[in-house]
Amino acid sequence: MTTTDDHVELVAALIGLLETRVLDPLEILLDGDELLTPIKDRLRVQAEVWSAQLLGRDPRQAALTAARLIGVLFPGDEPFDPPEQWWRTPLGRAVARGVGHPSAAAVSYSTAGAMLGITRQGVHDLVKRGKLDKHPDGGVTTSSVHARLNRPQESTP
Repeated sequence: MTTTDDHVELVAALIGLLETRVLDPLEILLDGDELLTPIKDRLRVQAEVWSAQLLGRDPRQAALTAARLIGVLFPGDEPFDPPEQWWRTPLGRAVARGVGHPSAAAVSYSTAGAMLGITRQGVHDLVKRGKLDKHPDGGVTTSSVHARLNRPQESTP
């Protein structure tokens, strides 16, 4: 379950990434930012929309939004395979919850821990208890990590 705080934090992170990876290079290329003001304003509005889509209840929309953002913000010719610390960012957490790992069937115990916000030992314990699935080639299945992130939370009275 996501909160307003999750949304606000993700919006701020998206704006920061957009400024660093899209707007700053344009400002350098255009030798100034006077032309970028309407684009900056539009991207701030879009960051709100993208955050809502990533954190929303429609998994298809979350996957499409994640793919678009990852493709633009982290371009490359290889499949997207972010470092462990990326999964601890607001965008990484939203992608893990909404999509899982976008390009891997299995991840290492330490990456699974980063995706879940727990330690590698915590992942070992969850695998032992049958709460996460071990992949036949090693590591943990990304589908079980994704399912764990999206399981209904128990409510306490």
